[in-house]
Amino acid sequence: MPPNETVLAFDTTAAHCAAALRLNGNVHVRVEEMARGQAERLMVLLEELLAEHGQTWADLDAIGVGVGPGNFTGIRISVSAARGLALGLGIPAFGVSMFDTTQHLANRAQTAVPAPRDQIYFFDADKMAAPILTQANDTLPAFQVSTDFSAHDHLRAMAELTADRAGPDTPAPKPLYVKAPDAAPPREKPPVILP
Repeated sequence: MPPNETVLAFDTTAAHCAAALRLNGNVHVRVEEMARGQAERLMVLLEELLAEHGQTWADLDAIGVGVGPGNFTGIRISVSAARGLALGLGIPAFGVSMFDTTQHLANRAQTAVPAPRDQIYFFDADKMAAPILTQANDTLPAFQVSTDFSAHDHLRAMAELTADRAGPDTPAPKPLYVKAPDAAPPREKPPVILP
């Protein structure tokens, strides 16, 4: 994409509702910390950011969205909003992971994102097809951790990556789930239903 394209990027995969507007080569970022309520806040935040800079939905050329890893519900909120907006506006939506933004910010292939239970999601773009969930330990190669950068940094990188990579043939964004869901079916047999 040319550097003057207008890109709206957003993310709800962590405890925030965040958005960035790339306009005429400048990136304007808003991050609101919140543990809950991203679904109700996201569209309002996006409209506020557009209006603040004299833009409308029709002015957008592409949408960038955080696809994870992160909170399951937050990922679904962002990805579904991006896919719906892209379809309705007739513009591409581009999925950007925390690995993508961390690699962009650090200029390193080995990156990690914190995971629950003192684990990390580790990815080496030069050697791996997909990230893995592992314990953080000394046997891993040196890597750049996503938390070394602020949410503002990640949103700015998300907008820049979308401006560089999104195009008419960009596949629709999809969630990045590194591990299987924690939920499992019950182990007990179901009760017998009497006639």
